[in-house]
Amino acid sequence: MLSYNTEEIAQNKLLILYIIKNIPLPLTNAQLTELILEKGFMNFFALQQYLIELNEGDLIKVDDLTMNYQLLQKGEDMLELFKGKIPERIIQELDIEFNHIEKAKVKETQVVGDYYQKENQQYTVNLKLVENHETLFSLYFDVATEDQSKKITNIWKENTQSIYENILQLFINHKD
Repeated sequence: MLSYNTEEIAQNKLLILYIIKNIPLPLTNAQLTELILEKGFMNFFALQQYLIELNEGDLIKVDDLTMNYQLLQKGEDMLELFKGKIPERIIQELDIEFNHIEKAKVKETQVVGDYYQKENQQYTVNLKLVENHETLFSLYFDVATEDQSKKITNIWKENTQSIYENILQLFINHKD
């Protein structure tokens, strides 16, 4: 049977708090378990026990709707106080992993806003939202000037989510 000393237990719990706080995506138990086991940080049974203890200690909670872990204020405070107990090489390894996850996440959703000049001196604007290489939304229309084209594409890139949602709502709520 494996035994852990109190410093190792504290370090493992801090590691869990660090991961929940810093990973750039929502994290379920299965995803957290996979990451920790893949990295060899601790065994499955110890991890599950630590998660129970962290939850009971009000350092983390599991969102009832999404089943994702959330770091509570008490957990943030604990991590802030004792983060130095986590070995620097582990933090660096995780930060590299989180960076890769963030880059992959950015690639999953792309916002495209571009334009080109037509032969009749008008400009065609293309606004597009692509997720996982699949086009969710694409809109082409003509405008009179390049300044209008630039303004429209910039607004699209800065406000994609709200514009997309508003356009959907226009169609969904349209009265025949």
